[in-house]
Amino acid sequence: MGRLFRIKLGIRRFKRRHSWLVFTLRSFTIFSAAFGGAYGFIAGSRSEQSGYNPHSFAIGASFLFALACVALATLSIRLRFLRKKLGRIEQHSEALADRNWELREAEERARSLFEKQGDLIVLRDAQGYITFVNDAFCKLALQPRSALLGSLFTFDVLEQGDSVLEGDGTRIHDQRIAVPTGPRWIAWREALVRSDAGQPAELQCVGRDVTDRTETERALAEARDQADAASRAKSRFLAMASHEIRTPLNGILGMSSLLLETPLTPEQVTYAKAVKSSGEALLSLIEELLDYSKIEAGKIDLEHFPFALAALIEDVTELLAPRAQAKRLEIAAYVDERLPAEVVGDAARLRQILLNLAGNAIKFTATGGVALIVEPGALNGEISFQVRDTGIGIAPEAQTRIFREFEQADEGIARSYGGTGLGLSISERIVKRMGGRITLQSTPGSGSTFEVSVPLAAQDGHGGVQQAFAVPDLTGQSILLVAPQSIEATLVARRLRRWGGQTCMATDIAVAQALLPERSWHAVLLDRALGADEVAVLAKAARVHAAHRIVMLTPAMRHELQSSAASAFTGYLVKPLRAASLAARLSASPGAPALSLADDPIVELHQHAEAPTPAPTHGLSILVAEDNEINALLMRYLLTRLGHQVVITTNGEEALGSWLAARSAGTPYDLVLMDIQMPQLDGIATARKIRAREREIGQHGRPTPILALTANTLVEDRYACFEAGMDGFLIKPLDREKLTEALAGLAAARHLAA
Repeated sequence: MGRLFRIKLGIRRFKRRHSWLVFTLRSFTIFSAAFGGAYGFIAGSRSEQSGYNPHSFAIGASFLFALACVALATLSIRLRFLRKKLGRIEQHSEALADRNWELREAEERARSLFEKQGDLIVLRDAQGYITFVNDAFCKLALQPRSALLGSLFTFDVLEQGDSVLEGDGTRIHDQRIAVPTGPRWIAWREALVRSDAGQPAELQCVGRDVTDRTETERALAEARDQADAASRAKSRFLAMASHEIRTPLNGILGMSSLLLETPLTPEQVTYAKAVKSSGEALLSLIEELLDYSKIEAGKIDLEHFPFALAALIEDVTELLAPRAQAKRLEIAAYVDERLPAEVVGDAARLRQILLNLAGNAIKFTATGGVALIVEPGALNGEISFQVRDTGIGIAPEAQTRIFREFEQADEGIARSYGGTGLGLSISERIVKRMGGRITLQSTPGSGSTFEVSVPLAAQDGHGGVQQAFAVPDLTGQSILLVAPQSIEATLVARRLRRWGGQTCMATDIAVAQALLPERSWHAVLLDRALGADEVAVLAKAARVHAAHRIVMLTPAMRHELQSSAASAFTGYLVKPLRAASLAARLSASPGAPALSLADDPIVELHQHAEAPTPAPTHGLSILVAEDNEINALLMRYLLTRLGHQVVITTNGEEALGSWLAARSAGTPYDLVLMDIQMPQLDGIATARKIRAREREIGQHGRPTPILALTANTLVEDRYACFEAGMDGFLIKPLDREKLTEALAGLAAARHLAA
């Protein structure tokens, strides 16, 4: 079948190619047949032996005519069919012509697009010869298209960027090329394409001029590098400045503390305290500047550890209480019992924020007081910290400005109250870093309320309430609170009502005396601010009416109570009150004897005595490496007063030699206090050499403890201390309590080891 079709197809092709020959053969065949038939018929009819019969002739002629009609009808049908087929072919031809016209138009548009394209477009064959270029390429090369087609033209490459190969085989790379108008950066995309079927693939290169973008990126990278270098230089400068300032400041604060422990005249005590308070103010300023620099450099890191919420809040109020009481201000705290006892977060940063806000509240308040209230926040898992004061307030137009760096409400306030204007800015940035927000509501002349809302998760993983102390059940119990109208009294009454107590407040002694006989009181709370004698008389009168008679006083008042007056009270509370202390007093047995102030653990809990710490029974042998003479003298006096034996060295080489000599003599040091920045050999290198020597000679038992003495507070410096093998660090100016705690722990460890 296929062979027959190929034969027919060959014949049709021959007919189309030689139509004149086919026409001649057809004409000759038809003429020959017609002529032969007519000649034979006529010749036969004229012959004598032909037997011509007119009837038969008519029948034959009719038969031939019928055959001719059938042939004509067949030809007519075939012609009609061919005309229809020809019509369809003509329609198809017209459609093909239209499609061909559209393709030509599309090709022209594509060619025009390529020609007018701003990107460079060039096609090259397998040998690299150019087969097509657009106008942009010709313009950049400054050559006509005719000169470029068929050539091996390429731009001179000045710099080759990195190359990336995509999954479809497209190669992407950047080149810096030399052109007559100057160097340009071109981003190329190269891929193989086929223009015609059966033809070899060509390399299509599309390039975009990215000179401006590349130069901008390089300028930004250089600017970023310069900014990073400037930031590192600033950090190094701040670290150096901090060290250089803290080192003499350590001597100022330490020596002033030692001076206050010596016999002085009242005038000398005033001067010494002024020196110490000035040094502490300078230290606070340094801390603010360092915190600001850390935040600016993005180096502030947040911790996530569990801490007791109520204890942190009460610690803040107790730290600020001496400052508030010196201005005759009330300061109090209230922590809602619906909050969990322990939460997870950065306690140190939260304490810093609250100390700043509450410290500002005390600074800008002349009368009244400051309240620190902690309640559940507006959002789930959020805790609200409110700092309220009765101070001067803030004008509406200044309420946004005070959160900016080095800004205060107005210049008059800056001159009157001082400050750098960094505290609120630092606090706001820390709060935002913790995922919270800080808001302000203030009315000039009526006070301000700063609210800090931060998300803090409960330690136990859910929001269940866990009390850190036993809450007394005061349901149905009557409590008389005798105190001036103050912040402390308001919060105490609020807490008592929360515990179920029926609280009655009296701001006048006479009113309180009139209320005593009306009912049986579970407790009477008396604020000594109403007057020492009046409170003592009321306490004696309340003996028959109240089971608990508790006096509230400040630390400065505790030594003013006489023993005769103290016998009328069953307990004492030091302001600002701790919730646990209040609960313990109200839960105590009514028949318990009255406690003296000297033996009252709740009173002693809030006192911070300035007397020197008693020396331990067995002193430690301590090596001190300190290059500053005043700090070395201070360390010698402090450690000697604590009962320890001290050896002073002025650089790392001397410290290492002294450590080796003591160990060789069989009397190793119990502790090494190592300054970080020293001449010849610094503290980090000295610590590394000590640890290396311990590994070499096979140190038996516990290695020698090494504590760093550093004025650098950056995290990198602390990490460097630990990497060098140190056991901890003490920040200058030295905190005497922390030094005493560290030495006491070492002494206890040595005693246990012995």
